[in-house]
Amino acid sequence: MTEATRRERLRAETERDIRRQARALLVEHGRDAVTLRAIAREVGITAPALYRYYDSREDLLRRLAEDICTDLAAELDADLDGIDPDDVSAQVYAVCRGFRRWALAHPQEFTLVFASTEDALGSCAPDDRGQVGDQFGRVFLEVAGRLIASHPLPDDLGHDAPENLHADLAAFQRVLLATVNDRGVAVDESVLPLGAVYHITQSWVRIYGHVALEVFGRFPFAVSNPEPMFDSMLAQILGEMGFRHLARP
Repeated sequence: MTEATRRERLRAETERDIRRQARALLVEHGRDAVTLRAIAREVGITAPALYRYYDSREDLLRRLAEDICTDLAAELDADLDGIDPDDVSAQVYAVCRGFRRWALAHPQEFTLVFASTEDALGSCAPDDRGQVGDQFGRVFLEVAGRLIASHPLPDDLGHDAPENLHADLAAFQRVLLATVNDRGVAVDESVLPLGAVYHITQSWVRIYGHVALEVFGRFPFAVSNPEPMFDSMLAQILGEMGFRHLARP
């Protein structure tokens, strides 16, 4: 092993150790505990030395959010592995339930990725160039695209999309088409009209909103078990797409 290779290996190991310690602090004590000083103390280096690996605390948090998205996507992919590839509605249930299950089990990671106020951190969603660079967004968009491609959509789906949203929906439509086609599922605007894009957007808002209320304990009334409500919402979302007789998997 050359000296240069050895240095590269040691640097990579230190970077992984830094993020591992940062994540441990996040999980145990919350985002505010993730400071360069605390991480340096756990790793056994000085705080200024961390700047050789990350430009700032925000840079480290952004990389940590990417790791979290990748890990979440791996969990969802594992859930999908046991499902018939032709049973797309069951895949939708698996991804949505898997997201809820993960969020409830990882509230601090959920908060960092999905409830951050900094634009720099972003979330597991397409970026402003229309690219889906994260793994989590890829899983959701692929399943949504397969569902639409496998099933004729009702003519009136999303017919009430406000006209002043059409430009935004068209931009997201291009993202969806590119993402799904890149994974070998042939769809175009005729299969994925703006109405379908509007429905997908609304559906994500509903799913995310339900999960966030659970994670943060903010349901407007006491619900002893929110899971049946969540499943009922999924059935309604799919029913609006024409899966009227879908049985709960």
